[in-house]
Amino acid sequence: MYHFPIGLMLDSFKMDTIAAIEKSAKLGAKGLQMYATSGQFSPEQLTTNKRKELLDIVKSNGLIFSALCGDLGQGFGNKDKNPMLIEKSMRIMELAKDLETNIITTHIGVIPQDKNHDRYKIMQEACYTLSRFADQLDAHFAIETGPEIAIVLKDFLDGLQSKGVAVNLDPANFVMVTGDDPVKAVYTLKDYIVHTHAKDGRRLMAKDPEIIYGLIEEELQSGQSFIELPLGEGDVDFTEYMKALDDIGYKGFLTIEREVGDDPEKDMRNAITFLNNKIMGRQEEVIR
Repeated sequence: MYHFPIGLMLDSFKMDTIAAIEKSAKLGAKGLQMYATSGQFSPEQLTTNKRKELLDIVKSNGLIFSALCGDLGQGFGNKDKNPMLIEKSMRIMELAKDLETNIITTHIGVIPQDKNHDRYKIMQEACYTLSRFADQLDAHFAIETGPEIAIVLKDFLDGLQSKGVAVNLDPANFVMVTGDDPVKAVYTLKDYIVHTHAKDGRRLMAKDPEIIYGLIEEELQSGQSFIELPLGEGDVDFTEYMKALDDIGYKGFLTIEREVGDDPEKDMRNAITFLNNKIMGRQEEVIR
């Protein structure tokens, strides 16, 4: 038996946020994550009173925020854009603290394997600034795994000498994009993991992550490189994955993220059943 609380990504419901909060509670989740990058739940729109109102709604449903999603969709590989992106990221960190979570998840772009690559240096400078700000807030700006293999990410983080920039481990992204083993990745990144996504998928063909994430144009390669799938239907070995998380002493959230699917509520319900069965060591069928 493991001790991982289950969270839900509100955007996966594809419905009004308040309705999604209420639905999360009914499905038995303990926490939730939401995007806080634009619109009514951005730092600019959420006034002090609105932050309190939102937090009251979450708490009245017996929930907490497992994390906020602060992914601005551009990464930190462009030196000219970084000052604006860093500033926005700092405001999202402050919002997270007001909503009583200290974890913000994001994609920072594809970290080059070559440490002498110009983009490597640019990304590390940005993350150094963000790590020090996060340290001041006792927060974590958590990089979502997937665009690079685990050891490249670990070396990048080691260079920051801070836990302010940490890891949101998404096992499916490893499987779908780089082909890296998410179980081994848990042990590689154990000192930095502060949040995880519960997501599943399958790699259909090997493709340069820089093509997948739009950093270079696709020329010779074509076709779908991966598919996201309901939990238990992809190539993530959740039995070994959860054992690895337990081995390293992780006690944080498994936050379910479902990016595609015709019936997201059913997928989320089945995902909770799937994870609870794994947590309790049971083998029970879910509704398909």
